[in-house]
Amino acid sequence: MPISRVMNGHSYRFRLERVRALRERREEEAQMELAGAMMRRRRCQDEIVQAVDRISSARQAQSQARGNELRDYQAYLERMEQSHRLLVEELARHEKEVADRRATLTARSQDRQALEKLKEKGLDAHNCEVARIEQITLDEIAGNGYWRRAA
Repeated sequence: MPISRVMNGHSYRFRLERVRALRERREEEAQMELAGAMMRRRRCQDEIVQAVDRISSARQAQSQARGNELRDYQAYLERMEQSHRLLVEELARHEKEVADRRATLTARSQDRQALEKLKEKGLDAHNCEVARIEQITLDEIAGNGYWRRAA
C-alpha cells in the first residue's frame, strides 16, 4: 500500500462508505428506471406511428368502398382514431414518467456526488496528515544524524 495512504499502519477509511455505497446503488436503480421509462415511451411512439399508418390505410380503403363496406370502414376508421387518441394520451403519461425518472436520477446523483466530495476531502486531509507525520519523522532522522556527527 502506498505510504501516502497509510497513517500509523491504517489506510484511509471513509466513515460514511456504507451510506455512499447505498446512494450509489440507488443512483444505479434510478438509471435503470429511467432507461425502462424511456423504452416504454419509445414503444408508445412506435405504436402511434403504426396507428397513423392504419388510419391512413383505412381512409384510403374507405374512399374506394361502396354500400355496406362504406359503413364498416367508417366504423373501423373511428376505432382507429379512438385508439390513436388513447395512444397520444398514453404517450403524455410516458413523457411525464420520463421527466419524473430523470429528476429522480438527478437528485440521487447529486446525493452520491456530495458524499464522493466528502470522501475526497477526507482522503486529502488524511494524505496531508500522513505527509506531515512523514516530514516530522524525516526531520527527526536528519536531526539525529546531525547530532551524532556533531558529538
